[in-house]
Amino acid sequence: MEIRDAVENYKQYLLAEKGLSPLTVLDYEEDLKLFFATFGDMKTTTDDLLGSDLTDFFIKQSSEGRQTTTIIRRLSSTRNFFLFLQREGLFKEKLPTIEPPKKAAYLPSCLSVEQVEDLLNAPDMEKDDGIRDRAMLEVMYASGLRVSELLSLTRGKVNFEKGIITVTGKGNKMRRVPVGDFALEYLDQYIHDVRSRNPGKSNKFLFLNRYGKPLSRQFFFLRVKEYAVKAGIEQSISPHTLRHSFATHLLENGAELRAVQEMLGHVNIATTQIYTHISTKRILSAYDLYSKRK
Repeated sequence: MEIRDAVENYKQYLLAEKGLSPLTVLDYEEDLKLFFATFGDMKTTTDDLLGSDLTDFFIKQSSEGRQTTTIIRRLSSTRNFFLFLQREGLFKEKLPTIEPPKKAAYLPSCLSVEQVEDLLNAPDMEKDDGIRDRAMLEVMYASGLRVSELLSLTRGKVNFEKGIITVTGKGNKMRRVPVGDFALEYLDQYIHDVRSRNPGKSNKFLFLNRYGKPLSRQFFFLRVKEYAVKAGIEQSISPHTLRHSFATHLLENGAELRAVQEMLGHVNIATTQIYTHISTKRILSAYDLYSKRK
């Protein structure tokens, strides 16, 4: 079978049988594109695939210095595709056992309140995509949503009257997250001034590109990078940095750890506790600076 046909069948399987969202399936497809790009024109049909291809892909990703979480995700996406082909009788070889790299313990990148303000002000509000992007940044920082949760928001999940967003998080678990007035104002402006004129205004997803299609994670990632440069933020950031900043700033201002855990949708409170380390680190840094100036 042609590779493009096999990938299309796999996408339909993920949508229809696994029940994954279109945005998640798009992420799977992007990972597979990277996998096949590794081999150039050598893989045109499923008969060209080898079990060792997974190992070669893993080695290349590792040699390029990719983040551990990225390598693990791409390896998982590709392996699941091969398992699908096995079930369909399109791949006969045994898959190699690859020991994934261990996730390194690290403190997430976090912006100061001033840096967040600069980032939020970076989009050009004279342009439709600037209004959309400002709304997305405001909602993400005001609610601590994951990137996937933000991009998969549907129109009916925002309650403007109560200031609540209903989110479908990891494991299809639902949670209700409060969102502030500032974010709701920018979101309302986007919906009424921009989205209402979008060719895909009947699309169930809230945030759309100019062609009426939902945005991809890669697109939003690049946008945040561009706005960081415009805002003069030198550290490397991603959309997830706003989630980290949201949690850290809440804890620094006296929010209870358990409440932050619920808003972030963490199953284990130990995952949330990492933000207390960031807060402590920043407080100690400020104390050290104060001591040196005395």
